Amino acid sequence: MSAPRLRVAETWFETRRIGDDITLIRESHVARWLRCNIWHVRGRDRDLVVDTGMGLRSLLGEVPELAERAVTAIATHTHFDHAGGLHEFDHRCGHAAEATIMACPTAATTCADSGWVRAETFSALPYAGFRYQEYAIRPAPFNGFLDEGDVLDLGDRILRVFHLPGHSPGSIALYEAATQTLFSGDVIYDGLLIDDIYHSNAEIYRESLSRLRALPVSTVHGGHFGSFDGAEMRGIIDEYLSGGRRMADPEAWLAAQIAADR
Repeated sequence: MSAPRLRVAETWFETRRIGDDITLIRESHVARWLRCNIWHVRGRDRDLVVDTGMGLRSLLGEVPELAERAVTAIATHTHFDHAGGLHEFDHRCGHAAEATIMACPTAATTCADSGWVRAETFSALPYAGFRYQEYAIRPAPFNGFLDEGDVLDLGDRILRVFHLPGHSPGSIALYEAATQTLFSGDVIYDGLLIDDIYHSNAEIYRESLSRLRALPVSTVHGGHFGSFDGAEMRGIIDEYLSGGRRMADPEAWLAAQIAADR
């Protein structure tokens, strides 16, 4: 039996207000096991967008709140599911360790060739004629760099940058001390952690998570899945450091997720 023909989605993004100043944006028709959390953080003088999804449709065109004020787009790292929409933004920031990837992205350097982009990834088409085999992200050279200890001042709120390599060389997280809120990208989320792709380093990852464990955190807004509190964050870290919470066989895990969605 042939696979059903997918329709072109009328809308691509869903939004959910977490509070008056934070909105979660997701690509509705990207499978739950892949879609990235896109965080819109409002400040008095400037907004942030933390990660930008796969770039299959226009964030600025379809989420009008993002075009209302000055905004800085942050790439917590340069994997395809997080950095695909970065090219839309005039002010684009990330860590220098991954600057060459965003200046000239390829399927290999952004991990788009790692088996996660497949027919089962999509429940609708982003546009007519879309073929997942041809998916690629557009160049989006950083015009601002973020490193350990840097500060993002939005006017009425301050976020500090933590460089936490291991998942990727330039992985960063943003921490708001006033609210003990962490935007963690793929450094940590409520799922199996990945430490064995082409530019991962498991030993360095352990060091980064050990650092993160000591941070006073009340809420973690991760790069995937649901948000969670600091106690759960420490539990996830402890489990990983003890040998668990690691995606040892991505293909088997993906097969199980796809089967569960049928």
